Amino acid sequence: MRYEIRLSGFGGQGLILAGVLLAEAVGIYGGKKAVQTQSYGPEARGGKSKAEVVISDEEIDYPKAIHLDLLLAMSQDACDSYYIDLKKEGILLVDSFYVKDFPTTNTIKIPFTKIAEEVTGLKITANVVALGAICYFCNNLVSLSSMKKALSNRIPASKQEINFKALEEGYNAAKNYKQ
Repeated sequence: MRYEIRLSGFGGQGLILAGVLLAEAVGIYGGKKAVQTQSYGPEARGGKSKAEVVISDEEIDYPKAIHLDLLLAMSQDACDSYYIDLKKEGILLVDSFYVKDFPTTNTIKIPFTKIAEEVTGLKITANVVALGAICYFCNNLVSLSSMKKALSNRIPASKQEINFKALEEGYNAAKNYKQ
């Protein structure tokens, strides 16, 4: 089993942190093998950014994602640039707050940024809202409880409650999603 996820958007959306959290939730708290890689443009904020997480039940001999099982696109540019790497049966999960043009009708559109603003008052928590949705769509790979443990390990105590709320809202938005 090899499952490849790419979290993509623009710099400043917290996608590198989201990739680290996802890999930690899967690898440390979920008992699977996981490797996380990242890249971003020279513009720290506003340029393209991506984090990849490869999950397996065996040793991972190549750490880069090539044929994506899930692509999270938090910006139009990311959706346009990375959709080509998505498997035919893969999941395209987009932030409908920023992504308006979809390359396929088989797209899951959830307004992560809008949900983050409404629930936490902070756009920056959209990455955690998206992680909640990923927990729902990949529940056989990463559980909500594993993700909460990873958040507890990486997020300052003063910000944990707001991030737990964002995570749960993302999970619920995915659970209640209707195409």
